[in-house]
Amino acid sequence: MRVVIQLVKEASVSVEGKIISAIKKGYLILLGIETEDNQEDINWLCSKISKLRIFQDENGAMNLSIKDVDGDVIVVSQFTLQAKTKKGNRPSFIKAARPEIAIHLYQAFVLQLEKEMDKKIQTGKFGAMMDIALINDGPVTILIDSKQRE
Repeated sequence: MRVVIQLVKEASVSVEGKIISAIKKGYLILLGIETEDNQEDINWLCSKISKLRIFQDENGAMNLSIKDVDGDVIVVSQFTLQAKTKKGNRPSFIKAARPEIAIHLYQAFVLQLEKEMDKKIQTGKFGAMMDIALINDGPVTILIDSKQRE
C-alpha cells in the first residue's frame, strides 16, 4: 500500500457536484492498493498514520500527532498511486489491485484507522470520479509505502 498524506486546513470530496465528505484540520489521505497488500500492511500503515507527528506544537516544531490535535481524516482510494513509469510514457497499473479485491482492503483500511484514531473517518466514493478540494497546511505532504516500511 502506498499513501500520500496531506496535512490540510480543510478538505472536501465531491461526486457529481455534491460534497460527500468534508473536514477542517486534519489529513487528506490518498490510498493506493496493490495486489500483494493484506491486513498486515493495513495494520502497519494505520498505526504509523495515527502516531505520525507532523502537526506543529506551541514552539512551531512538528511534534504533535493527529490524535494530539483531534484532527479529522478523509481517505480516498487512488489506484494511480501504483503507477509504474519505467517503460515508455504511458503508466502501467498492473500492480494495482483489481476493484473486487481493492474495495475490501480499502474498507478494512478505513475501519482499522477508525480503531486507531477512535473516531469516524470520512471517505471518498470507491470507483467514482471525484473532485477533491483542499487547502494544504504548510504545505506538508508525506509519502509512505507499507512494502518499503518508509
